[in-house]
Amino acid sequence: MNLWLCGCLVIFQRAYSTKKFVDIGQPTPASHPQLMKEGEITPGITAEEYISRRKRFLELLPEGSVAILAAAPEKMMTDVVPYPYRQDADYLYITGCEQPGGVAVLSHEFGLCMFMPEASAHDVNWKGPTAGVHAALEVFKAEKAYPMRKIQEILPDTISRSSKLFHNREAAVQTYAQLEAFREADYHGKVTNLSKLTHELRWIKSPAELKLMRESASIACQALLQTMLHSKIHPYEGMLSAKVEYECKMRGAQRMAFNPVVGGGPNAAVIHYSRNDQKIEDGNLVLMDVGCELHGYVSDLTRTWPPCGRFSPVQEELYDIILQTNKECLNLCKPGANLLEIHNYSVRMLRKGLKEIGVLYSDRTDHYNELNPTSIGHYLGMDVHDSSMVSYDRPLEPGVVITIEPGIYIPLSFDGPERKTYCRFRGIGIRIEDEVLITETGYEVLTGSLPKEIKYLESLLNNFSHGFGMERAL
Repeated sequence: MNLWLCGCLVIFQRAYSTKKFVDIGQPTPASHPQLMKEGEITPGITAEEYISRRKRFLELLPEGSVAILAAAPEKMMTDVVPYPYRQDADYLYITGCEQPGGVAVLSHEFGLCMFMPEASAHDVNWKGPTAGVHAALEVFKAEKAYPMRKIQEILPDTISRSSKLFHNREAAVQTYAQLEAFREADYHGKVTNLSKLTHELRWIKSPAELKLMRESASIACQALLQTMLHSKIHPYEGMLSAKVEYECKMRGAQRMAFNPVVGGGPNAAVIHYSRNDQKIEDGNLVLMDVGCELHGYVSDLTRTWPPCGRFSPVQEELYDIILQTNKECLNLCKPGANLLEIHNYSVRMLRKGLKEIGVLYSDRTDHYNELNPTSIGHYLGMDVHDSSMVSYDRPLEPGVVITIEPGIYIPLSFDGPERKTYCRFRGIGIRIEDEVLITETGYEVLTGSLPKEIKYLESLLNNFSHGFGMERAL
C-alpha cells in the first residue's frame, strides 16, 4: 500500500508469514504461538493434563457405565445474531474443545470418543473453520472420533450395553437425548447427573489451573483499581461498567465472568443489581462486584467506595463492620475448615455489629436475612459458583479456591427498630469480596493487591484521581 504525505510518496511494505497451520476454530500453538506453548490444548493446560483428567474421571465412573457430555448449545439474540458463545465447563474440562456442536462419550471400554460437527462450505464462509474428526484425534487426543451423522448408528448400542448412564443434564441436547436407547434408559431409572463426578474433580485445582486463576484475579484487580480512579471523574454506573470491562479485556481476558454489578447509592442494596444506568450522586457509595474470565477460569471480587473521595461517618461505621468480618473470616480459611462454619461465624459477627449500631434489635433470623440473605462465599473456578454439587460443609483442602464476601444491604424501605437510629443507614449497600486459595498452611488472598481499608481507598481517590493522564501513568 502506498500513501502520499506532504507531497511525498511513502511506500509501506507488508510482511507475510510463510508458516502454515490448520485453523481448527480455536487457538493452537501453531496458530497462536504468542498465546500457547507446544503441547497445550488450551492456553496454560497441556494435553497431558487433559488426559489425566479423563483417567481420573474414569476412576470415579462405575464399571459398566457410560458418560455423555454435550457442548453448550449456541444461543441466539435474534434470528441471525448469536450471543457470545461460552463453552459448558464440564465439556471443556474433559475435552479442551471450546466450540459448539460436539458430543463426548467416555467409558472404560474405549476411553474418550468424540462426535464432531461437520461444517458445510456455507458455514465456513460465514463463521470460519471448526474442529472436526481430525482435530478430535490429533489436537484433543480422543481415542475415537466420528462425524456427528454417525451418532445414531454408534451411540444407541453403547447406551444399551451400559449399566448406568451419566450425562450433564444442564447441557443435554436432542442429538442424543431423543435417541430411543437414551429415552428407554431414562425410563428405567438408569440416567443420572454427571456433574456430581466432574464437580468433584474440578473442586481441587491443579498448579496449572491455579496459575490461570491467579492471572485472572490479577487482571480483575488491576481493572477495578483503574475503575476506582475513573469513578471520581465519571460517577456513572454505565461508564464504570464499561471501564472495568475495557480494562479486563485490554489485559487479556476473553470476557467478563458475569455482567458487572455497579450499584450506586441505594442500588447497592440490590444484591445482583444489573441495570447499571444511574448517576452516582455525590456523597453516595458505589458497590462494584466484578470478575473476568481468562482461558476458562474466572475471578470474582467486590469493593465498595465513595467516588467523591470521602466516607461519611455513617458509611464508615457500617463499612467497618463488614471489613472486620471480612478479615476475621479470612483468618478462618485453612484446611479442615468449611464454608458453612465460616458462614455461621460471619452471621454471628454481623448480627453483633448491627445490633451495636442500632440496625438490628432482635436475634430473629428473618430480621437479619432481610439485610443479608447471602452466603459468606462459594467455590470458584471454571464457573463463578463452581463445583456446586460439592457441599458447603465439606472440609476444605489445599488447592480449593473460595470467595469470602460479607455484606449488608439496607433498602430504602427497611423498617428498623428506632426510626432515628436506623433511618441514617437506609439506602446503603456494602460488600467486600476476596478470592481465597486454601494452602497447606492456611490461605492466600488472590485479590489482596486491591485496597479495602478506608484510609487506603480515600488516599487512592484523592491523590491519584486527577484525570486520564494520571490513570494511564499508573
